[in-house]
Order: sequence, then structure tokens, then C-alpha cells
Amino acid sequence: MTDLGLITYFLSMEVNRNEHDIFISQQAFGLKVLSKICMTNCKPVSTLVAQGEKLASNSDHERVDEKGYRSLVGCLLYLIATMPDIMYAVSLLSRFMHYCNVAHFKAAKRVLRYVKGTLNYGMKFVKAEELKLIGYSDSD
Repeated sequence: MTDLGLITYFLSMEVNRNEHDIFISQQAFGLKVLSKICMTNCKPVSTLVAQGEKLASNSDHERVDEKGYRSLVGCLLYLIATMPDIMYAVSLLSRFMHYCNVAHFKAAKRVLRYVKGTLNYGMKFVKAEELKLIGYSDSD
């Protein structure tokens, strides 16, 4: 076993630490996924899912390459580790792995456009002197 010092990069997660907090992000991995799909110059969006969009497996849209769709959704699933805000949209997309069409692929690309605008987001763990649990809830 070798001591490599403080962790800075692990499984495509960048770890930045100082004396008060630890920040984990996947900016490099997000850029890699964007370049893989040829979307490095895409225009970012502020929402993950288009308003009123309904995805269904029995629609009459043209089918797309399932291997490419599965690969894209798999990359998005890996991004959830540091971007929990995309969890709902990615879980919705993963329901259609067995039957994907143009509408599903378009929705996945929209998630990538959101990721493009939020590449600098991540998880921040702050050092606290005492444990204080804070929870948030939606009224729905």
C-alpha cells in the first residue's frame, strides 16, 4: 500500500478541500460526456425537462440506436453522484432503455444542455462544530 497524499481526483470526481470544507464535482467528466455526444458548444438551459413534455414507450416516433442511448443515460446516471438535482430527469429517461426513440434522445440531450450550464456545481461538505440536521420538504 502506498500513501499518495490528499485525494484530489477519484473515479472522475474532483475533490477540492480546504480547512473549512470539501467540494466534490465532476466538471471534467461532464465535459467528456458533452464532447462524446458532440455537444460542447450547445446552448445551456435552465430546466431539465421541457414543460408539458410526456415521454411514453408506445409513441410513433422513429427509434434510435439503443446502444448510444444506453451509454448516454449511463453517463448521466454516473453524474448523479455529485449532481442530485438531475436525478428525477435521469430516472425518467432510464425507464425507456428497452424502447428508446427520438423523443427520449431529445429529452436526454436537454439534460445534457442543463449539465452544460451547471458544470461548476457539486457537493459541498462543510465542517461544523456540532451536528445540526436541516431538512427541506415540498408542500406537494
